Amino acid sequence: MNNIFTLTVNPVIDKTTTVDSLIANCKLKCSTPKYYPGGGGINVSRAIRNLEGKSTAIYLAGGLSGTHFQQLMEARGIEQKVIPQEGRTRENLSVTDRESSLQYRFGVPGPFINEHEWTASLELIKTQIKRGDYLVASGKLPPGVPSNYFALVATIVNEKKAFLILDTKEEGLKEAVKNPIFLFKPNLGELCSLLNLSFISYKDLERLAMIFMTTHPCNIMVVSMGSKGALLATKENCTFIPAPMVREKNRIGAGDSMVAGMTLSLLKGKSYVEMAQYGVACGTAATLNSDGHLCQKEDVSKLYSWIKRQTLN
Repeated sequence: MNNIFTLTVNPVIDKTTTVDSLIANCKLKCSTPKYYPGGGGINVSRAIRNLEGKSTAIYLAGGLSGTHFQQLMEARGIEQKVIPQEGRTRENLSVTDRESSLQYRFGVPGPFINEHEWTASLELIKTQIKRGDYLVASGKLPPGVPSNYFALVATIVNEKKAFLILDTKEEGLKEAVKNPIFLFKPNLGELCSLLNLSFISYKDLERLAMIFMTTHPCNIMVVSMGSKGALLATKENCTFIPAPMVREKNRIGAGDSMVAGMTLSLLKGKSYVEMAQYGVACGTAATLNSDGHLCQKEDVSKLYSWIKRQTLN
């Protein structure tokens, strides 16, 4: 049986709380905070766990907050391989104003990562990954990690004859897509950036997706479009995957839940269309829950059935 690994070089503890009303220059009484381990690959591992799958989370952590992070992962029963770092694991804060139902999210940059720390993560990948495994590299790069980091990861994964699933942004993304990637999941904004465009209309999306596929060493691309679904692109054709209309409570972690569903589907030998359908179901399911909970298997099963019927039609 092949395995799933997730890679997160910029993990975060997400702390959430609520206030009666957000008022400037006042001492506000907050509810008891809730803590969740977060960051791209971490969320993917957590969503896989929710879907009753297994993965091993590879990530960097440091300081007292890094110890807390590991405890949060242990409490969720997720196998982990931790690379120690000198800097403290970052912590983000989300505050919901109960009066207006608006949420305010405060994000902080990650700590500076020393060269020996990020190179240690590459060495760990080399020792863990074997032929046929899946490595999900997800999330932004923190300070100190070079922009070609995910390109180096791609080289290792390809040498091991494993499969790389990539979901990242900015310069790390531009460097990585020059290398062979098995599955790439950009959103519309990220695809625009890669094609040096400011906007992509839906009538041009399939054509531009095929241009990208013919000019990049990527096997599969799934362009996520939020509540509008996703576009599955291979070297041969494109397939639109619709998303059901739901009452959204939250969008945090929807993309990570989508990646988790697609990765599990690939591990189980599903077709590419089934993979994308299940991914959209997982992403949509994540929006049904409040902060930090990601997709739930019962919700995913119902949404997946609807999506399969609609795709066939």
